[in-house]
Amino acid sequence: MDDLIKTLTAEELQLAKRSMPYLSKIISDCLKIKKDETFLILGDTGYPNKKIAPILCAGYFLAAKELGIKNPKIILQEPKEKGDFADTYITDALASLEKNSPVLVAISNRLGKFKSLGKSFRTFMKHEGHRFASMPSLGNLSTNDIDKILTTLDIDYDAVRKNCKRINEIIDNGDELHITTEKGTDLYMNIKNKKALSVAGIYDLPGTGGNIPIGEVYTPCRGKFVEGKVVIDLSSRIKEGTQLIEEPITLEIKEGTVVSITGGKEAEKLKKTLDWAHNHSKFPWGVRRIGELGIGLNPNARIIGSMNIDEKVVGTAHVAIGSNYWFGGTIYAIIHLDQVFRNPRIEVDGQPLNLPQ
Repeated sequence: MDDLIKTLTAEELQLAKRSMPYLSKIISDCLKIKKDETFLILGDTGYPNKKIAPILCAGYFLAAKELGIKNPKIILQEPKEKGDFADTYITDALASLEKNSPVLVAISNRLGKFKSLGKSFRTFMKHEGHRFASMPSLGNLSTNDIDKILTTLDIDYDAVRKNCKRINEIIDNGDELHITTEKGTDLYMNIKNKKALSVAGIYDLPGTGGNIPIGEVYTPCRGKFVEGKVVIDLSSRIKEGTQLIEEPITLEIKEGTVVSITGGKEAEKLKKTLDWAHNHSKFPWGVRRIGELGIGLNPNARIIGSMNIDEKVVGTAHVAIGSNYWFGGTIYAIIHLDQVFRNPRIEVDGQPLNLPQ
């Protein structure tokens, strides 16, 4: 921690201290960390004027100390881009953890691929019985945007979880979704026998984990049984990060595959990302497949150009292009690109889904 403090300015250290009350809830409520546990905090050093990741790492450390946790430990690496490997000392620290240890990840972009552990981060955590909370994609935001992150943590957790549970159960029991918007979205998606999941922040059992902030229900779809059109008018995930939308992107979908992408410069960037993924993929057939529908349920989230926040905004939904195998789907791809749109009207088997406003 001393090394991290030396890299932070006095102002950044004050931001870390100010974040402590918001982060304490994640430690005590979401992960339920015991005082005698080793609490591993993984992050990176951030970019110039984009230091939210190391600031939050420091905030988690200070909050843990204040809560009486005896052994919080921070390890930082340089920011990683898609395709990079995590530094050896990151994987060594994970490999040395006792079973069912709590891990917090706050990173500018991604943690990196695991070479020595032979598994993805999620697979490794589940296999080893660790529990985790992850805050990715912080590097899109300037240091001054940190309040936009902290606000999403200042919520009524029980109320958000109640909404997640209600909507999760309805979708779980449904066979077909129909999603429309005033901008032109008109999409049918078969979800028969697929199980929805919630980002509800209950990560206290061995092998459990997920994103922070909380507030999302999402479901995989059944392979080729997705048809129609989606108009993306809020934000779009591409290889370089999350782009805010000026001119809406229209996705035409046939038999589960994106067959046409039209719009302006944002649409062109999405096309380039998909072309790149197709050319570098072991499973190119999955690159243009629709793998997910997600619904935002966090009342304090706003569209800010960080997908981990954008996809949680109340009054939005998103589809994901690419991989969904890790949450119950059958699509393998090197990408998972969320595309967010506003004011969805969603019917489950012909019945309107009552969404919070």
